[in-house]
This record gives sequence, structure tokens and C-alpha cells, in this order.
Amino acid sequence: MTSEQSGKDPLHGVTLEQIVNHLLAYYGWEKLGKRINIRCFTSDPSVQSSLKFLRRTPWARQKVESLYLATLTHRPRKSKI
Repeated sequence: MTSEQSGKDPLHGVTLEQIVNHLLAYYGWEKLGKRINIRCFTSDPSVQSSLKFLRRTPWARQKVESLYLATLTHRPRKSKI
């Protein structure tokens, strides 16, 4: 892979942990669990348990990566805190 090709891949250099943390900050656990209905987001969620599941489950990881890419094209949400 050339450096030109890797520059076009928005996931290049981004770890799964960074993706999960980004989505957590963007949506929170409740909304993330509604967007992607998997138990690691809906039942006693944590970053570590989510990472463990996503690393072993390609279809779930693909959904998470797709949602991450979709959030990159939208403006950041304003926090209600």
C-alpha cells in the first residue's frame, strides 16, 4: 500500500479504542446501543468489554466503523451537560 492510498482511508492509523471512545463521546452508551443494538453497548457497557467483543466479531466491528465514518461527516453534537 502506498502512502497515497493510506491517505484516502479515513480509518488508517485510527485504533478501535479511539473509534469506540469517539462514538461514546458523540452518542453516549444509550444512544449508541440504540444505533447498534449489540449487548456490549446495551447491557452493563464498558469500553474494555466492547473492545473485546468487537475484536472477535467482524460484523459488529464493521457496523461500528461505518457509524464512526458517518459521524466524521456530521458536525459534532453539542453536549447537554
